[in-house]
Amino acid sequence: MRLEEYWGVGPKTSERLESALGTERAVEAIESGEVRALVSAGLPRGRATRILRRANGGEGMSVLSTRDARSVYKDLVGVASDYAVTEAAADRIRVLTPLLSREAAEQRLDAVTAATESWTGLDEGVRRDVLGAFEEFAEDDRIGEEEAAARTALALREAGASGGAFEAVADIDRDALESAASALADLDGGDVARGVDGELDSLRDALDSVEALSADSLDAMEEIREEARAGAEFSEVVVDYVASETDAGFRRVRDATPEEAADAADFVSATFRNLAADLREAVEERERSVARRLRGRIAENREAVDAAREAVDDLAFHLSLARFAADFDLARPAFVENGFAVDRARNVALEAGGEEVQPVTYAIGDHGLSTDEPTASDWSDAVGAPPDGDRVAVLTGANSGGKTTLLETLCQVALLAQMGLPVPAARAEVSISDDIVFHRRHASFNAGVLESTLRSIVPPLTEGEDTLMLVDEFEAITEPGSAADLLHGLVRLTVDRGALGVFVTHLADDLKPLPEKARKDGIFAEGLDDDLELEVDYQPRFGTVGKSTPEFIVSRLLAGADGRAERAGFETLARAVGEEAVQRTLDDWSPEAAAED
Repeated sequence: MRLEEYWGVGPKTSERLESALGTERAVEAIESGEVRALVSAGLPRGRATRILRRANGGEGMSVLSTRDARSVYKDLVGVASDYAVTEAAADRIRVLTPLLSREAAEQRLDAVTAATESWTGLDEGVRRDVLGAFEEFAEDDRIGEEEAAARTALALREAGASGGAFEAVADIDRDALESAASALADLDGGDVARGVDGELDSLRDALDSVEALSADSLDAMEEIREEARAGAEFSEVVVDYVASETDAGFRRVRDATPEEAADAADFVSATFRNLAADLREAVEERERSVARRLRGRIAENREAVDAAREAVDDLAFHLSLARFAADFDLARPAFVENGFAVDRARNVALEAGGEEVQPVTYAIGDHGLSTDEPTASDWSDAVGAPPDGDRVAVLTGANSGGKTTLLETLCQVALLAQMGLPVPAARAEVSISDDIVFHRRHASFNAGVLESTLRSIVPPLTEGEDTLMLVDEFEAITEPGSAADLLHGLVRLTVDRGALGVFVTHLADDLKPLPEKARKDGIFAEGLDDDLELEVDYQPRFGTVGKSTPEFIVSRLLAGADGRAERAGFETLARAVGEEAVQRTLDDWSPEAAAED
């Protein structure tokens, strides 16, 4: 296969990969998702990741229909990869893509769920030993991949981790692994390591000594001449001297002396040259013999080595995702035909940043969460169970009320579920989407932005099936009257196409009557806290239009006004939005009221 047939591999990239890896190895690296191999060949990590995503799940990337959906996807794989136990596992996570079939998503969920149960079931000490095994061997660049896999598998067994996700490692024959690991270590990168064979080490030492002596042949010649002046046979002096200085052995040195030489210097240099050649041949012959024996041991245990590579790679990948799932308390979603519902969902990005998050319950389409046993849910009396069957929700409410965050949370749940991963919710029901259209509010008020936005969000809705629409404040890119008309059209189009959608807007009162299977929900601000921060109940109320409550914002500005003129200006705004409401907010917020609370 030609490298240029892969997405993102042009002539220059192809030439670079072929030069560094060779065509066959480059194809293998792309097909198996080896980011490190492509990076080692000189490709930037980001480019290597994009190539591998397309090669190993290109169709799935088409689910990410907008720039904002792709941004959420990148953030998710970024957070998840931070929990990787090896860099290779991190690379595998980075190239994960949405899956297009429920069966594929269920299959990956089975593996991740099993790994999560295995990981959370380990004692803390065993967890440390497991992580240590990966860190010590799998991440050691000084040893080969096969030896690293064998030694990691042995260390995992030694750690006491067994059953569940560790079963594939535990099932490998221990004796075979130990024999293979030893042979792989002895055959260090194809060369027999020092300390493996005494005879080979002696020959290597002798060769090193001869080469060193030859490099200082002038000094050697002076010493030999000095001894020869005593009347001893010159050739015998040479043999005695070289044999004693190199441990090459008298017989080997004598056999290396030339039968004829032009002079004494030629005799000595020829002896060094012949002896070095003889020792080099002996080293190579002995090394071939020892290496043949070691490769035989590896071949005898090939099944164990291959099993270790596969088992350790898969375990590292699934344990990494398990650590991510455990740390964020993720739950396995249920897949449904045409619905989307979350019970107590949380935003991964906010939690990863250390922020406190109010769990939110929301649903569109067909779902079964509201029909569960009462003990299985904690729907509040104020919220109630999410309506069943509404295909579109128009979400309204307070500024800074978390509407955009809710859309992002729903996008996170949809993407994680479709990647075959658990989701940040107590429970969730998700249907597989062909297109996920997430559009954040972009404050650019011009015709070009309106056109580009419509081009990005309408085609997936009209050309695809099973589309999920998550659109934020459409009115930010055109005038309110036109925005209300366009938004109403999008809501109707979503319903008509059988898609699911949540549209955030401040124009709920300006919308025409919504079509059947569409509703309005609201998020409400409740006042100001002691620090003059807006208190918001982020849980939407179903079938209720939320209010922007500007009186709370004006009240906060009025309470913090600096100087008479500034205060007078905010008092004018207070009269405009409702002086009584502003005063009531300030009374509720007053330090005396706060002290009573």
